[in-house]
Amino acid sequence: MPTFKKNDENMELNTNQEDRQKMKDYWVKHSQFASIQEMLLDSNAETISDNELPEILSFLPSFKSKKLLELGAGIGRFTRVIAQQAEHVVAVDFIEKFIEKNRELNGDMDNIDFMHGDATKISFPKHSFDIIFSNWLLMYLNDEEIFELVENSLKFLKEGGYCFLRESCFHSSGNIKNAEENPTVYRSPIAYVDYFQSKVVEEDDGLYGFELVFARPNRTYIELKNNSNQVCFLFQKVKLHAHHGFKTIKEFFDHKQYSLKGIYRYEKVFGQGYISTGGQETTDLFLQTLDLKPGMRVLDVGCGTGGADFYMSEKYGVEVFGLDLSSNMIGVCWERAQQHKNAKARFEIGDVTKHDYPTNYFDYIFSRDSLLHICNKKTLFKKFHSWLKPGGKIFYSDYICGPKPWSDEFQVYVEQREYDLLTMEKYENVLKESGFINIRTEDKTKMFVDYLNKELDHLVKGKDEFVKEFSVKDFDYLVDGWKEKLIRCNQGHQKYGIFYAEKKN
Repeated sequence: MPTFKKNDENMELNTNQEDRQKMKDYWVKHSQFASIQEMLLDSNAETISDNELPEILSFLPSFKSKKLLELGAGIGRFTRVIAQQAEHVVAVDFIEKFIEKNRELNGDMDNIDFMHGDATKISFPKHSFDIIFSNWLLMYLNDEEIFELVENSLKFLKEGGYCFLRESCFHSSGNIKNAEENPTVYRSPIAYVDYFQSKVVEEDDGLYGFELVFARPNRTYIELKNNSNQVCFLFQKVKLHAHHGFKTIKEFFDHKQYSLKGIYRYEKVFGQGYISTGGQETTDLFLQTLDLKPGMRVLDVGCGTGGADFYMSEKYGVEVFGLDLSSNMIGVCWERAQQHKNAKARFEIGDVTKHDYPTNYFDYIFSRDSLLHICNKKTLFKKFHSWLKPGGKIFYSDYICGPKPWSDEFQVYVEQREYDLLTMEKYENVLKESGFINIRTEDKTKMFVDYLNKELDHLVKGKDEFVKEFSVKDFDYLVDGWKEKLIRCNQGHQKYGIFYAEKKN
């Protein structure tokens, strides 16, 4: 989409109108029969729709007795099912044949209002809805229209309300090709996260914005078409609170600790795909101790940039679900997944403390140096226990700490990073109290120190190359950080451990 200066408003308006007309003409052409094939642009539309409809609905928060706005409602694939539980549904689509077909199919329900209109132009009173739902809508809007829709959605939603969207990312997914005329914009999933988290509205009691609950690929498309580019997003309208000057802890990660630049700096030390001590070497060492077998399902909590997940899937034949709170991390995973077509590794953005998976679902839960960010570990480990199959196993490495009192410097370090560090003994107790058995723990601080020294030596020897790619400031930041870790380890404050446990069979 072209961008213009402010004094080019008429040109921008005309371009937006042309884009909108082009999009409308495209869908008028592909709505002759108002059929499911036209909606999905796929010859296997019925099979796909039958499988994905319950999956997508399962991603939504409860809509029982809620007021819901459905944008881009189409012929009503979701409208009726939603209206069967919701208090009221407003179904909107800008293609008249689609919304009329929706009315024909679902007009017998008295809690649905059908609206032929443009989602970017509609207006409702503030706080009218509990949930806004859209399926394949934003990919047909330009950037300015998306920003406007996001701002309006914040106004239309009640506090705590949710906005769900599903979009085709990177490229087309249907097998009915119209590339020469298709005006769809296939964006990176991270673009949608950025759109939604860029807007803030002021209300009487403060500032409100969207917080990402999750961004995850549609499993139906993965299983039926080996396509992980159908991505579902759930955002919640929340009152904003500061974390070191950022609106949310996730934003702190994405713009401070795990900015894209910060990620690539870490990868320069640990190797591409890794942001944990020892990189692939320690990952391989740990994986060799696990009894991974083809077909197993593994959850990687705090998967970072996905190196371990691609490696695990390609070497051991397991299916890996990578989860991380950082949009930047998962953005890197999604981009690199395009080159790992044979890996069964699927990535999603989400807060594991707010996430949920089916019970008895995973064979293994795996994590590298991530759980230190989570405060209520007992609650989390009980979730882990429920997600594991009977006989399932958990393995993780993590920063741990020595007994208090700590030095002032170590206390400040922990507070600045918002870490929640436990001693080896407390971690073992959390595992026991969460129902795990056959617990094995091992203090790996010596190994940690050995790798810190090796990484520091490699960094110093490669200074010229590093500085060319980054800067002297970045080099000094990492060298100082590694030296400080060594001091904390020598003082006995910072330690490193690995943990293994099982769920009773």
